[in-house]
Amino acid sequence: MPSEKVPVSAKNNLVERREFLSGAATLAGASLVGGAGSSLLETTASAAPFPEPAPPSMTPLVERKLARWQDQRWLLDAVIAALGPEWDQGRLGGLMNIPSGAADAASLRARIHKFNDISREFARTAVRREKEARQYEKEGRTVAAREAYFLAAHLYAGAQWPIFENTPDNLALNDKKNENYAKYIQFADHEIRRVEVPFGGAGKTLPGYLHLPPNRSGRVPCVWSISGLDSNKEGGAGIYGDPLRERGIATLALEGPGQNECAIRGIYLTQTNWQEAGRVVLEWLRAQKEIDPDKIALRGASLGTCLGTQVASIDSRLKGAALQAMAVEPTMHTAFETASPSFKLRFLYYTGIETEAELDKFLQSWTLHGVAEKVKCPYLLVGGEDDQLTPVESGFQLMDLISSPKQMILYEGALHSVSGAPSTTNGPATGTFLADWFNDRFNGKPMPSKVIKVDSGGQLHDFKFEDSRKSISVSLLWQGAEQRAVSPEKPTQAQEP
Repeated sequence: MPSEKVPVSAKNNLVERREFLSGAATLAGASLVGGAGSSLLETTASAAPFPEPAPPSMTPLVERKLARWQDQRWLLDAVIAALGPEWDQGRLGGLMNIPSGAADAASLRARIHKFNDISREFARTAVRREKEARQYEKEGRTVAAREAYFLAAHLYAGAQWPIFENTPDNLALNDKKNENYAKYIQFADHEIRRVEVPFGGAGKTLPGYLHLPPNRSGRVPCVWSISGLDSNKEGGAGIYGDPLRERGIATLALEGPGQNECAIRGIYLTQTNWQEAGRVVLEWLRAQKEIDPDKIALRGASLGTCLGTQVASIDSRLKGAALQAMAVEPTMHTAFETASPSFKLRFLYYTGIETEAELDKFLQSWTLHGVAEKVKCPYLLVGGEDDQLTPVESGFQLMDLISSPKQMILYEGALHSVSGAPSTTNGPATGTFLADWFNDRFNGKPMPSKVIKVDSGGQLHDFKFEDSRKSISVSLLWQGAEQRAVSPEKPTQAQEP
C-alpha cells in the first residue's frame, strides 16, 4: 500500500502537532529503529548523528480512510488509558508463555496509555531484549540467548501491529523481527526451517516457518497453522511445551494473502485467493521429505477460522480442520461496525483497498455460504458463548452448512479469545484439546457430530446439533422437568479428552 510523506518544514524540520500525534509511534519511538542505513543497536560512540525527524509511523492519510476511526480517535485513547493495551482483545497474553515475557507484559501494560504508545513501547522493549540476547550469545549462554531472541522477535511483531501501512518504520521493524527469529532458530531446541512458498507470480512468495518435532522417525503428520487478523507466523508454535510437537506433529506457521509480511510484499487478500493459496501450499507441503502427505490438517484462529474454512473447502485429502475464536459472520458487521475501529482499519490494510466505501462493497459478498458446503474433512469449531466479535448464532449457521463430521465446542461466558472465563479456566485447555483432536484424526479415530458445551465449573455436556440452539447457556439446559420437556434428551457429561 503506498505511503504518503508528511510535509516537514525545510526551515526548522518541525512536524505539525496533529501529524506528530496521529501516528502509531511518536518521533522518539521512530528513532528507536533508526534511519536508513543506521543500526538499531549501535553504541553512542559509533552511532551516526541523530537522524532528522521522520514522519510518524502511520501517516494521517491512512487514519483518514476510516470514518469511525477519525470520529472515535479521542475515545480510543481514553479507553486505552482506562483499560490498557488490551482494550480490544488480548495482545500481551502470548508473552506470558515466553521466559521473561510476563515481566515485559507487566511493564508494557504500565507504560501504554494511548494508541501512539503501543509501537514505541513495544519497540523499546524489543531493543532491550535483543541487546540482552546478543550479550548472552557472546557469553556462550545459548539457552538464554534462544529465549531472549524469541522474546525480542515477538516484541518487534507487537511494535508492527499498530502500523497499518508499509512505512519505513514498519519495514524496519519487520526486518528486526525476522533477524531475531532467525537467531532463535539458530539456538532452538528443535529443527525449524524458514520457508518461502511461491505464489502470485513475479517472484512473490508466502513466508513461513516449518517446525519439526525432535526425535522424529520417518515422515511425520503436519498441521498448517493459519493466524488471525492481528496475529503472525512467529506465534504459530511455542518455544517450549508446544502441544503439537509434544505429540510428534510438525507445524507449518505460514502467512497467506493479506497477512503481515504478505501485505508488506504486496500480496493482498481477495475474496478467493486463500483458496488458490491453499492449493499451492498444500501441494508444496506434501512434497516435503519430512512430512507425511496423507496426514495433513489445518488449524485456524480468529480470522483464520474463515480463511481455514476456505482452504478446507478445496482439498478432500485433509484429515481435519480445527478452528478457534470465531470470525465467520457474513460481512463481518459485528467486528467492523460495533467493536474497536482498529479491526476494520487493519482489514483495510490486509486487502490493499484504498477507501472505506470500496471495502464496504467488498464485505457485502464476504461469506462462507457456497464455500462451507464443500468441506469434506472432519471439522471442529471452538468458540466463546459471549463472543463480542462474532455472534454465536453465526457459528451455528456455519455448522448448518457443513455436511462432513463436525463438532462445535462452546465455553460458557467466554469472549472471542476463548480465555479468561471460569469455563476456560476450569475446563479443558484449548491447546491440549485441539492437539488431542488432531492426534485422533491422524490416527483415524471416528468423530461423532455433536455440540460440546463447557460450563463455568469446567464440566463438559454433549448435545445433538438440533437440540443445542434451544438454550445457549448450559445452566438453563439443566433446569428440571419443564426444561427437559423442551429438550427431551437429557444431556450427558463427557470426560475431558
